[in-house]
Amino acid sequence: MTMNAQYEAVLFDLDGTLIDTAPELADAVNTTLRHFSLPAADEATVRGWIGHGTRALVEQALAAVKDHARDLALDTVMLEFARNYRNISGSRSRLYPGVEETLETLKRRGVPMVLVSNKESVYAKRLLVSHRLDKLFDLQVFGDSFPEKKPSPLAVQRSLAHLRVVPPRAVLVGDSEIDVATARNADVPVWLVSYGYRRQQRATDLGADRVISTMVDLLPAMRSRSPVWHDRARAGAE
Repeated sequence: MTMNAQYEAVLFDLDGTLIDTAPELADAVNTTLRHFSLPAADEATVRGWIGHGTRALVEQALAAVKDHARDLALDTVMLEFARNYRNISGSRSRLYPGVEETLETLKRRGVPMVLVSNKESVYAKRLLVSHRLDKLFDLQVFGDSFPEKKPSPLAVQRSLAHLRVVPPRAVLVGDSEIDVATARNADVPVWLVSYGYRRQQRATDLGADRVISTMVDLLPAMRSRSPVWHDRARAGAE
Protein backbone atom coordinates (compact mmCIF):
# COMPACT_ATOMS: atom_id res chain seq x y z
CA MET A 1 0.00 0.00 0.00
CA THR A 2 1.15 3.55 -0.63
CA MET A 3 0.12 6.97 0.62
CA ASN A 4 -2.49 8.93 -1.27
CA ALA A 5 -1.74 11.04 -4.33
CA GLN A 6 -1.51 14.29 -2.37
CA TYR A 7 1.03 13.33 0.30
CA GLU A 8 4.02 11.16 -0.48
CA ALA A 9 6.04 11.60 2.73
CA VAL A 10 5.53 12.48 6.38
CA LEU A 11 7.95 14.45 8.56
CA PHE A 12 7.56 14.08 12.32
CA ASP A 13 8.69 16.22 15.21
CA LEU A 14 9.85 14.22 18.25
CA ASP A 15 9.39 15.83 21.69
CA GLY A 16 5.76 16.61 22.37
CA THR A 17 4.62 14.92 19.15
CA LEU A 18 5.75 11.30 19.29
CA ILE A 19 7.18 11.09 22.81
CA ASP A 20 6.39 12.88 26.06
CA THR A 21 9.90 13.65 27.31
CA ALA A 22 8.99 16.37 29.81
CA PRO A 23 9.28 14.20 32.96
CA GLU A 24 12.87 13.15 32.30
CA LEU A 25 13.90 16.56 30.96
CA ALA A 26 12.53 18.13 34.15
CA ASP A 27 14.51 15.58 36.16
CA ALA A 28 17.72 16.40 34.28
CA VAL A 29 17.17 20.15 34.60
CA ASN A 30 16.46 19.96 38.32
CA THR A 31 19.34 17.59 39.07
CA THR A 32 21.56 20.12 37.32
CA LEU A 33 20.09 23.09 39.17
CA ARG A 34 20.48 21.34 42.52
CA HIS A 35 24.11 20.56 41.69
CA PHE A 36 24.71 24.32 41.58
CA SER A 37 22.49 24.96 44.64
CA LEU A 38 19.84 26.64 42.50
CA PRO A 39 16.04 26.52 42.93
CA ALA A 40 14.26 23.73 41.05
CA ALA A 41 11.58 24.24 38.39
CA ASP A 42 8.27 22.41 38.28
CA GLU A 43 7.55 20.09 35.37
CA ALA A 44 4.82 22.30 33.93
CA THR A 45 7.32 25.15 33.62
CA VAL A 46 9.92 22.92 31.98
CA ARG A 47 7.33 21.81 29.41
CA GLY A 48 7.14 25.38 28.20
CA TRP A 49 10.89 25.45 27.62
CA ILE A 50 11.06 22.37 25.37
CA GLY A 51 11.42 22.58 21.61
CA HIS A 52 14.57 24.51 20.72
CA GLY A 53 17.17 21.95 21.82
CA THR A 54 18.83 21.31 25.16
CA ARG A 55 21.07 24.38 25.16
CA ALA A 56 18.06 26.66 24.82
CA LEU A 57 16.33 24.61 27.53
CA VAL A 58 19.19 25.17 29.97
CA GLU A 59 19.41 28.85 29.01
CA GLN A 60 15.77 29.29 29.98
CA ALA A 61 16.26 27.36 33.21
CA LEU A 62 19.12 29.68 34.16
CA ALA A 63 17.14 32.76 33.14
CA ALA A 64 14.39 31.68 35.54
CA VAL A 65 16.88 31.70 38.45
CA LYS A 66 19.11 34.52 37.21
CA ASP A 67 19.22 36.24 40.59
CA HIS A 68 20.94 33.13 41.99
CA ALA A 69 23.09 32.21 38.97
CA ARG A 70 24.82 35.39 37.87
CA ASP A 71 28.33 33.95 38.12
CA LEU A 72 27.60 30.67 36.33
CA ALA A 73 28.81 30.15 32.76
CA LEU A 74 26.30 28.46 30.47
CA ASP A 75 28.93 26.05 29.13
CA THR A 76 29.73 24.88 32.65
CA VAL A 77 26.07 24.21 33.38
CA MET A 78 25.63 22.47 30.01
CA LEU A 79 28.37 19.98 30.86
CA GLU A 80 26.55 19.02 34.05
CA PHE A 81 23.19 18.86 32.28
CA ALA A 82 24.63 16.67 29.52
CA ARG A 83 25.94 14.19 32.07
CA ASN A 84 22.61 14.10 33.89
CA TYR A 85 20.45 13.79 30.79
CA ARG A 86 22.60 11.09 29.21
CA ASN A 87 22.09 9.02 32.34
CA ILE A 88 18.29 9.12 32.17
CA SER A 89 17.34 9.74 28.53
CA GLY A 90 14.57 7.30 27.64
CA SER A 91 13.92 6.26 31.24
CA ARG A 92 10.93 8.43 32.20
CA SER A 93 9.52 9.32 28.80
CA ARG A 94 6.56 7.66 27.11
CA LEU A 95 5.07 7.30 23.67
CA TYR A 96 1.87 9.21 23.15
CA PRO A 97 -1.19 7.03 22.48
CA GLY A 98 -1.30 5.58 18.98
CA VAL A 99 2.23 6.57 17.98
CA GLU A 100 3.71 3.09 17.66
CA GLU A 101 0.66 1.76 15.82
CA THR A 102 0.61 4.70 13.42
CA LEU A 103 4.30 4.59 12.57
CA GLU A 104 4.29 0.84 12.06
CA THR A 105 1.22 1.07 9.83
CA LEU A 106 2.76 3.80 7.70
CA LYS A 107 5.97 1.78 7.48
CA ARG A 108 4.07 -1.27 6.24
CA ARG A 109 2.39 0.86 3.60
CA GLY A 110 5.74 2.04 2.31
CA VAL A 111 5.21 5.68 3.29
CA PRO A 112 8.56 7.51 3.60
CA MET A 113 8.93 8.93 7.11
CA VAL A 114 11.44 11.48 8.34
CA LEU A 115 12.19 12.47 11.92
CA VAL A 116 13.03 16.18 12.18
CA SER A 117 13.95 17.12 15.74
CA ASN A 118 15.83 19.97 17.40
CA LYS A 119 17.08 17.52 20.02
CA GLU A 120 20.78 16.71 19.74
CA SER A 121 21.59 13.30 18.27
CA VAL A 122 23.27 11.90 21.39
CA TYR A 123 19.98 12.16 23.28
CA ALA A 124 17.51 11.61 20.45
CA LYS A 125 19.09 8.38 19.23
CA ARG A 126 19.04 6.89 22.70
CA LEU A 127 15.42 7.96 23.08
CA LEU A 128 14.43 6.31 19.80
CA VAL A 129 16.15 3.06 20.73
CA SER A 130 14.54 3.06 24.18
CA HIS A 131 11.09 3.28 22.61
CA ARG A 132 11.88 0.99 19.65
CA LEU A 133 11.30 3.65 17.03
CA ASP A 134 14.84 3.73 15.65
CA LYS A 135 14.17 1.38 12.71
CA LEU A 136 10.97 3.01 11.48
CA PHE A 137 12.26 6.19 9.85
CA ASP A 138 13.78 6.51 6.40
CA LEU A 139 15.74 9.56 7.57
CA GLN A 140 16.56 10.96 11.00
CA VAL A 141 17.54 14.63 11.30
CA PHE A 142 18.62 16.04 14.65
CA GLY A 143 19.46 19.43 16.09
CA ASP A 144 23.14 18.96 15.29
CA SER A 145 22.71 17.41 11.82
CA PHE A 146 22.79 20.74 9.97
CA PRO A 147 24.09 24.24 10.77
CA GLU A 148 20.51 25.47 11.34
CA LYS A 149 17.70 24.06 13.48
CA LYS A 150 13.96 24.43 13.10
CA PRO A 151 12.28 26.80 12.32
CA SER A 152 14.89 27.00 9.57
CA PRO A 153 13.55 24.99 6.61
CA LEU A 154 16.98 23.48 5.89
CA ALA A 155 16.39 20.04 7.44
CA VAL A 156 13.01 19.67 5.73
CA GLN A 157 14.34 20.83 2.38
CA ARG A 158 17.37 18.52 2.46
CA SER A 159 15.25 15.56 3.56
CA LEU A 160 12.66 16.02 0.84
CA ALA A 161 15.36 16.52 -1.77
CA HIS A 162 16.91 13.22 -0.69
CA LEU A 163 13.52 11.51 -0.98
CA ARG A 164 12.78 13.31 -4.27
CA VAL A 165 9.50 14.61 -2.90
CA VAL A 166 8.37 18.17 -3.64
CA PRO A 167 7.23 20.18 -0.57
CA PRO A 168 3.47 20.32 -1.33
CA ARG A 169 3.40 16.51 -1.47
CA ALA A 170 4.76 16.09 2.06
CA VAL A 171 3.23 16.94 5.44
CA LEU A 172 4.96 17.90 8.67
CA VAL A 173 3.33 16.66 11.89
CA GLY A 174 4.31 18.53 15.05
CA ASP A 175 3.01 20.09 18.24
CA SER A 176 4.18 23.69 18.43
CA GLU A 177 4.61 27.08 16.84
CA ILE A 178 8.15 26.01 15.90
CA ASP A 179 6.77 23.27 13.67
CA VAL A 180 4.25 25.60 12.05
CA ALA A 181 6.99 28.13 11.30
CA THR A 182 9.27 25.41 9.94
CA ALA A 183 6.59 24.09 7.62
CA ARG A 184 5.67 27.54 6.37
CA ASN A 185 9.33 28.36 5.74
CA ALA A 186 9.67 25.13 3.75
CA ASP A 187 6.31 25.50 1.92
CA VAL A 188 5.12 22.21 3.42
CA PRO A 189 1.61 21.56 4.79
CA VAL A 190 1.56 21.22 8.59
CA TRP A 191 -0.68 19.28 10.95
CA LEU A 192 -0.51 19.77 14.71
CA VAL A 193 -1.40 17.36 17.46
CA SER A 194 -3.72 18.87 20.05
CA TYR A 195 -1.39 17.85 22.90
CA GLY A 196 2.34 18.58 23.24
CA TYR A 197 4.45 21.54 24.31
CA ARG A 198 3.19 25.01 23.48
CA ARG A 199 3.53 28.32 25.26
CA GLN A 200 -0.09 28.74 26.34
CA GLN A 201 -1.37 28.68 22.76
CA ARG A 202 -4.02 26.28 21.53
CA ALA A 203 -3.10 24.22 18.48
CA THR A 204 -6.09 25.63 16.63
CA ASP A 205 -4.75 29.17 17.06
CA LEU A 206 -1.37 28.53 15.44
CA GLY A 207 -2.50 28.37 11.83
CA ALA A 208 -1.95 24.68 11.13
CA ASP A 209 -3.66 23.10 8.14
CA ARG A 210 -5.19 20.47 10.40
CA VAL A 211 -5.26 19.57 14.10
CA ILE A 212 -5.48 15.92 15.19
CA SER A 213 -6.22 14.72 18.71
CA THR A 214 -4.14 11.52 18.61
CA MET A 215 -1.57 10.21 16.16
CA VAL A 216 -3.97 7.48 15.04
CA ASP A 217 -6.11 10.25 13.55
CA LEU A 218 -3.41 10.61 10.91
CA LEU A 219 -4.36 7.29 9.30
CA PRO A 220 -8.03 7.91 8.42
CA ALA A 221 -7.21 11.52 7.60
CA MET A 222 -4.73 10.39 4.98
CA ARG A 223 -7.02 7.72 3.59
CA SER A 224 -10.02 9.99 3.32
CA ARG A 225 -8.27 12.38 0.97
CA SER A 226 -7.73 10.04 -1.96
CA PRO A 227 -9.98 7.53 -3.75
CA VAL A 228 -6.81 6.17 -5.37
CA TRP A 229 -5.49 5.17 -1.96
CA HIS A 230 -8.73 3.30 -1.21
CA ASP A 231 -8.53 1.45 -4.52
CA ARG A 232 -4.97 0.36 -3.79
CA ALA A 233 -5.87 -0.61 -0.23
CA ARG A 234 -8.72 -2.81 -1.44
CA ALA A 235 -6.51 -4.37 -4.10
CA GLY A 236 -3.86 -5.15 -1.51
CA ALA A 237 -6.40 -6.82 0.75
CA GLU A 238 -7.79 -9.11 -1.97
